[in-house]
Amino acid sequence: MKLTLSYAGFLMLAGALLLAVVWMFLLRYVPDGTIVNGPRGGGNGWPLEPQPFVPNRSDLQRAFVPRAAQALGFLLVFGLMGGWILAGRMLAPLTQITDAARRAATGSLSHRIDMKGPNDEFRELADVFDTMLGQLEAHVAEQQRFAANASHELRTPLTISQTLLDVARTDPTRDRTELIERLYTVNSRAIHLTEALLLLSRSDRQNFTREPVDLSLLAEQAAETLLPFAEEREITLTVTGHPAQTHGSAELLLRMVTNLVQNAIVHNLPTGGTVTIHTASLQHTSVLQVENTGHLLPPDLIPTLIEPFQRGTQRTRTDQHAGVGLGLAIVNSIVRAHHGTLDLTPRPTGGLIVTIHLPTQTFRG
Repeated sequence: MKLTLSYAGFLMLAGALLLAVVWMFLLRYVPDGTIVNGPRGGGNGWPLEPQPFVPNRSDLQRAFVPRAAQALGFLLVFGLMGGWILAGRMLAPLTQITDAARRAATGSLSHRIDMKGPNDEFRELADVFDTMLGQLEAHVAEQQRFAANASHELRTPLTISQTLLDVARTDPTRDRTELIERLYTVNSRAIHLTEALLLLSRSDRQNFTREPVDLSLLAEQAAETLLPFAEEREITLTVTGHPAQTHGSAELLLRMVTNLVQNAIVHNLPTGGTVTIHTASLQHTSVLQVENTGHLLPPDLIPTLIEPFQRGTQRTRTDQHAGVGLGLAIVNSIVRAHHGTLDLTPRPTGGLIVTIHLPTQTFRG
């Protein structure tokens, strides 16, 4: 309605200006009153010829004003009808977008506008909206899957604890020391899982303070912390490379490096394996690469390793150092929060190469 009224009003204004131009540059110069020419004929006794009619300003106004009013009325009707049709055709894509937004508001995220036609502003808006719906649908599905997996993982230690307590209550003669040790192990695993979930949630929110961080220093710190663990498994731990500056949370980035190194040690050869941490600085990115030996990994397993609670069967361990299935998921979340990229490449002889690229400048946007 607004577009229709605007269109009709524009036509009326244009018509009024046109009439004003006619008045200012034409009618105002026509004299008012009776216009009489000199006598014609009458010579040699011939009668005078009748004078031709010459309209004055009043005559022209009487003839012009009604037709001008009719023309303005026609412009008004034409403007309203034409404006309504044009507005309807122009706003039809916006109606499609509105319908898609209403469906998305009710929880249906699978619908896409898929607008056809010329590549105009409405088409661009529809394409952006489709992209947003796709990302939102994937994010919601990921969150639902994550919630289901988290509930399952948290229920497992609680169920084990309940079973141990039931056994202790029904069998008073059972060794209490063994019961306490098993409860301690189960409870520790539940605490580690909860802390990992909180860390994952924190990195997803991206509500942390950014500061200059050198990845090479974090690599040395993580290696120093995990060196006794590597020596216990007879794994050689090596740090190489050069300073690699980036901007982000030093705490989260240290956890990222620590998770990578710990995974590289845990998922390695039983003895005699190697873990190499390499840092480098490129033109616009800082690189962290962690490479380890280990079992051969099928290519179709690689994409699933960064999903929460997804453990490759060939990489799963059952000892006390087995993770909760969130190691690489936390790494991937921290990398995304710092606007970097994560690449997983299986080694031809077994093991994995994890390469992370982080921007050297603070990301703004």
